[in-house]
Amino acid sequence: MMRYISIFFLSLLAISNVRCVAQMASSNQGISNKPGIITGADQTEKYLPYLKGKRIGLVANQSSMIDKKSSVDSLVSLGIKIVKVFGPEHGFRGNASNGAVVSDEKDAKTGIPIISLYGKNEKPTKEQLADIDLMVFDIQDVGCRYYTNINTLEYVMEACAENNKELLILDRPNPNGYVIDGPVMTDDKFKSAIGIHYTPMTHGMTIGEFAQYLNGEGYLKKQCKINIIKVANYNHDMPYLLPIYPSPNLNTQQAVMLFPSLCMYEGTAINEGRGTYMPFTILGAPALEGKYSFSYKPISIRGMSERPNHKDAVCYGLDLRNYDINKLRKSRQINLSWLIELYNAYPDKANFFTPGRAGRDVSAFDLRIGTDQLRKQIIAGMSEADIRKSWEPGLQKFKAIRAKYLLYPD
Repeated sequence: MMRYISIFFLSLLAISNVRCVAQMASSNQGISNKPGIITGADQTEKYLPYLKGKRIGLVANQSSMIDKKSSVDSLVSLGIKIVKVFGPEHGFRGNASNGAVVSDEKDAKTGIPIISLYGKNEKPTKEQLADIDLMVFDIQDVGCRYYTNINTLEYVMEACAENNKELLILDRPNPNGYVIDGPVMTDDKFKSAIGIHYTPMTHGMTIGEFAQYLNGEGYLKKQCKINIIKVANYNHDMPYLLPIYPSPNLNTQQAVMLFPSLCMYEGTAINEGRGTYMPFTILGAPALEGKYSFSYKPISIRGMSERPNHKDAVCYGLDLRNYDINKLRKSRQINLSWLIELYNAYPDKANFFTPGRAGRDVSAFDLRIGTDQLRKQIIAGMSEADIRKSWEPGLQKFKAIRAKYLLYPD
């Protein structure tokens, strides 16, 4: 009986993956990939000879694909010896909820051990790297400070440097590579699991470029030896439709593009679509009843959001599923107007921003933004223009730093 139950749930997962891939393809609003873009992973001729005969550790998840097949399956079929796979937040298969602890396991198909970097340890240990000759990093990122793949990248680089292991990075386009925006984090007190780098909210770099930034800006005690297989025929301003969703709650292209603007609401009384099958494309709260006609009810969804904000309560607010994301591309900015609008509409302003954890003098919102200034500016009623003006000195300084590490033109 358990065998049939397992098959049933695996079938549901497969159907869900197909549905989400279809959603990614259908929500592009006229955006299409430029001909000729080839990810680093798909340029096997450039790195397969280097992998041959080595014991490989692979940092990967469901977005790690070679020629439309799992990187693990593809590399094994090509005669590469993968001794361990390391999975980031959401797990190797990408089906764990946000923030959920992920356990170590074995890949059912290949028998390769899967080591979680979002469980007992975030950084590979000396013991875990002992039988590895070369580490390979192949994960799709979305270009935001609060998307934890860049944290994993730093921890992997740090471990490789400490244990004299080289890291090969199979680079992928950044779907939000056109936007460098938001306040720059400058104070250690705003560091957390959702932000450890002194960047704006969106940094406009690929994983390969970010690795060079980490090496060059002294984030590591010892520089990591890295080798990057670049994306072919790519620049930061090019649209890029993701063939596979990068995490359970970024299940459409619309969500990927809106994520930089909507993730900040996790530090507020506003639900950002978690607990629905439309995450990061809708915004709402029960307290906004009567002020907005659009409504929805967040529920517990296993593998996506088990405890969403306002679980089982009807929320009222903004439906952004058909918002023209080309407006974001043209502005090259995070949308700030929705935050100002919803704060002004919210009846209990004293409880709009979520308090921080006990013992910390920063709010949950501050940790996502990387500073307490935006929260204070919103409360003070500053205009969007004046808020953006206050970001400019930090953004200009960061852009000058960023320019040193770019592999692709803007």
